[in-house]
Amino acid sequence: MPDDLAALREALRVSPTNGPLRQLLAEKLLGRGQAADAEAEFRLALTHDPASAALKSGLAHAFFAQGKHGEALVVVEDALRAGSPPPRLLLLHARLLLQQGDRPRAIVQYRAALAIDAGLADADLADRLGLSNVPADTPAEAVPVPRQPTPTEVDPGAFERPALTFADIGGMDDVKDDVRIKVIHPLRHPELYAAYGKAAGGGILMYGPPGCGKTHLARATAGEARLAFMAVGINDVLDMWVGQSEKKLNALFDQARTAAPCILFFDEVDALAPKRNMTYSANRSLVNQFLSELDGVQARNEGVLVLAATNAPWDLDSAFHRPGRFDRIVFVPPPDATARAAILRILLRGKPVETIDYDHLAARTEQFSGADLKAVVDRAIEEKLRLAIKEGRPRPLTTKDLLDAAVTIKLSTREWFATARNHALYADPEGRYAAVKKYLKL
Repeated sequence: MPDDLAALREALRVSPTNGPLRQLLAEKLLGRGQAADAEAEFRLALTHDPASAALKSGLAHAFFAQGKHGEALVVVEDALRAGSPPPRLLLLHARLLLQQGDRPRAIVQYRAALAIDAGLADADLADRLGLSNVPADTPAEAVPVPRQPTPTEVDPGAFERPALTFADIGGMDDVKDDVRIKVIHPLRHPELYAAYGKAAGGGILMYGPPGCGKTHLARATAGEARLAFMAVGINDVLDMWVGQSEKKLNALFDQARTAAPCILFFDEVDALAPKRNMTYSANRSLVNQFLSELDGVQARNEGVLVLAATNAPWDLDSAFHRPGRFDRIVFVPPPDATARAAILRILLRGKPVETIDYDHLAARTEQFSGADLKAVVDRAIEEKLRLAIKEGRPRPLTTKDLLDAAVTIKLSTREWFATARNHALYADPEGRYAAVKKYLKL
């Protein structure tokens, strides 16, 4: 936790009803991307000053940052009814209205925000509203609808070129070698694979406990292969209207085919491809569309590598494991001792430390995920900050500080392995989870 946040929390511990101080803490948390924590602080501040437009604006922005658009809209409209809304609240209202398809009202609110503070001008939002080349006095209803990209157009903002490579990931050498064989080499040496009649591309499923770096590994794979990378989340596909999810999925694959060679990464893929005998008809239609896209029924997928990650591979429809789909599976286990030591070195880089016995720490943190190790470091830093505030001077982290913090962390992997063990032993006739058995020495 940064020093200024720790100082603010300590001050609020002494003076918990200090509204301006709590508002400052909430705004700093929001500015640093900790939207859930910011939401909690804004809520507390509003219990002492429920009429504050600034606090309502902050809470609405915290909701919006978490994707809670319905909650954000409720707070915004409540603040608007009270009158004299801050210009940032008007700008947020414009974004929310545009998401709902009410473009004329969104234009009115956007212009109202800029009338109060011209510095809030947002070129991207103005372009989506159709205001980029329109006179300022054009009535909202008369502003022409901006041209929407067709599914085959590549949205430049949808793809990234990750600078992250395997060198930035601590340990995991066996997993990296597996990915190199299954991903990197086919893309770097397509002529060799073509000689054997095998095209670069296809699908790979990464599975394992939460917090073990599956998403991180996917980005590093793109960086290692020097390929364009598009990360697809649940919200990028799922839509409340029947048929729209399938259209969105088709558009994503069309963009990837146009940008090939590239990597298309689906996080939490089990939510997009659940077993069809356990879901309702609309979801079955999406699963069928996903299978069709992977098969390249309407267009070839050459040069498009589809990576997917899941914590629950057993919830995936069995059809996705057939050849040409996610027929290649990579188990991403918690980091081994070497990897844990490497991860701790990365996490403690640039922080004040004494001579740390990383090998001893690694030995005492067996089955800790990367996320668990980060929690250990964060907890140790929090304790050091409390001590520094009392003594008035900072002290370096020690091995003992980290060991004491590790004892307080509840392993995030334990429950996952209990479930995975049952599937590997009693529900795996195809042997898909052999890597889990090997890891657990079953």
